[in-house]
Amino acid sequence: MLLWYQKIEKQVVEEEVKQTEIVDFGSGKLQAVLMQGDCLEHIQRIQGGSVDMILTDPPYSSGGLTAGDRKKSTKDKYTSLDFNGAARFANFEGDNMDQRSCTEFWRQVFTKARSKTKAGGILAAFTDWRQLPAMTDAVQMAGWLWRGIVVWDKGTSRNIQGRYRNDCEYIVWASNGPRKVEYKKGFAALPGCYRVGGVSSATKRHQTQKPVELLERLLDILPDPGGVVLDLFMGSGSTGVACINRRQNFIGMELSPIYFETAKQRIVERVREDGADRANQPGFCQGQRG
Repeated sequence: MLLWYQKIEKQVVEEEVKQTEIVDFGSGKLQAVLMQGDCLEHIQRIQGGSVDMILTDPPYSSGGLTAGDRKKSTKDKYTSLDFNGAARFANFEGDNMDQRSCTEFWRQVFTKARSKTKAGGILAAFTDWRQLPAMTDAVQMAGWLWRGIVVWDKGTSRNIQGRYRNDCEYIVWASNGPRKVEYKKGFAALPGCYRVGGVSSATKRHQTQKPVELLERLLDILPDPGGVVLDLFMGSGSTGVACINRRQNFIGMELSPIYFETAKQRIVERVREDGADRANQPGFCQGQRG
């Protein structure tokens, strides 16, 4: 067992043990630890000061400008009922709070998460234009040092004449205190804007799924493989898949039992594909653990 994951103590109830799955990858040197349940409870099981980066996509409690719009189901707010639309997926919880409640919820989550993060470690959290002020407030109230905003240009939006297009979502990023700058020859600052297309409705596994390519590129802020990445709102497991591709350890937490199973299936499938890819590489010796 890797040091960053605390062993489950004897007094922990059996049901909680059943809520955790561990998947080995990268020749058995890396792990994905998947936890089903409330992140505010599960995060207590993570060793303090062990996480290198929190990369997460919390419920925005958005999707409208009025209280009535926000109270709708996520299916009504974010998806299309057309053939192959993301409306075929289950609704997810935590998306009906008003802005004050949402800010407080994020503050609580990010406060607990900061205590598990290394000094100088990174927080990167998705949000949209409606909740951007609330997210930056919550991050700072939780004690993080707000560093800026990264733009995700999806390149798609409803075409409504007489308005500017809402093509973009945002990643609020911060550090756990000062972050040392290490100058290395040949390395440059990461982009502040990424133009990556969204996941097509036909291939989605979650209503608000983020593209793995974008998550991989955000992970490039970690200087070396073998770090620990935490996703407090795992959804369908896209961050976990990105971590496998970038050779980072992964901790994922998901409240919905339905989406937890989806995430577990995706991550296990990617680990199998990764092993097959390695086996097909020149110089691979049969019998190696993949």
